[in-house]
Amino acid sequence: MISGLTKGKHVIAEIGGVRCTVVESGITESRMRFLKEILEFNKYEVLAEAEKKEDAAAAVTYIIGVTDLVYNPVIAIYANKLFLPDGRIISPAYWNQQTEKIDPRYYRFREKKLS
Repeated sequence: MISGLTKGKHVIAEIGGVRCTVVESGITESRMRFLKEILEFNKYEVLAEAEKKEDAAAAVTYIIGVTDLVYNPVIAIYANKLFLPDGRIISPAYWNQQTEKIDPRYYRFREKKLS
């Protein structure tokens, strides 16, 4: 499983018969759609498919990638290269779906602790 911005490793895989840089794998359909919208708006050719599973009872997970073989999601986010349609820069917290608020100062993000 490759997730979000926790791994900086560059992974190449074949999705739909095309070699792609894996953005994330082992994700839900809603997460896949969220990432696909962002990447397509930023003019990347995005491919996604359901992952093969050995256990028929396991939940369906997806793998999503871009055809740009030098793309790296960690670099794209922290170098402020991805944007929303309204022009705002996508922050790491927004990419990881931790908040709806966009603050490009990733070091200022604080999760509220529940009492």
